[in-house]
Amino acid sequence: MPPAQIAPSQIAPGQVAPGYRQPPQQQAAQPAYEQPQIAAPAPIVQEQPAPGAPGTRRRGDAFDPNQNPNAPGAPRALGGGQQPMPAVTPGGGRNPGEPLDLANTSPRYQQGVPPAAQPGYPPAQSNYPAPAGGTALATLPPSATPRDEFDLGIGYMQRKDYALAEQTMKNFTQKFPGDPLVGDAQYWLGESYFQRQQYRDSAEAFLAVTTKYEKSAKAPDALLRLGQSLAALKEKEAACAAFGEIGRKYPRASAGVKATVDREQKRVKC
Repeated sequence: MPPAQIAPSQIAPGQVAPGYRQPPQQQAAQPAYEQPQIAAPAPIVQEQPAPGAPGTRRRGDAFDPNQNPNAPGAPRALGGGQQPMPAVTPGGGRNPGEPLDLANTSPRYQQGVPPAAQPGYPPAQSNYPAPAGGTALATLPPSATPRDEFDLGIGYMQRKDYALAEQTMKNFTQKFPGDPLVGDAQYWLGESYFQRQQYRDSAEAFLAVTTKYEKSAKAPDALLRLGQSLAALKEKEAACAAFGEIGRKYPRASAGVKATVDREQKRVKC
């Protein structure tokens, strides 16, 4: 016979209904968290093949001096086995063992080739006037006179240092315009241009001698150089006029000047 069922309203508070058990309260157990440990990687050991072991191959692009001892970069044995180096001729026209020319009179420091090296041109001026003291000055003394400065410029011309000669003679004409040597200084100024083939500047300088200092002893030479400068500038008519003026204006010119005039007139075909 089934047990009588009791209505829930008939159950007193705190009384448990028969046949019903309350499950014990269980606390949710959380699993313990353990931090995983990372093991250190094992060292990589690369096995080196034994020398000469079968099956091993060498890189084809590796340089082996034993296979090609004469290749560039191969070590050389000291005391022999080296190939002799070819003899190299030094630049600048020097011979082997010859010291380097540091002077500014070297041809590679000069502007152009002197007229003496060109066919048809007169030789370079060589009859420089003798300085007053017998030797040309290297530098100006503290108490420099006009003659000292003129001799300094002549010394530069003798050493073919035409740039310094130009500067010295130009300063002379500006500082001593009334000196008796100013006409000669103007001529040598033009000569410093002429030797460097600066023919337009030389023509202007020589023209100044023939117009401003026509009584100078260098006036016939200046007129000759004026014609040569004009001929180099392809001014044929002006050059021939200058050559023809020498005999008329300076009938007492030296024999050397007259001979050069005849030669230049034939060369230019006046």
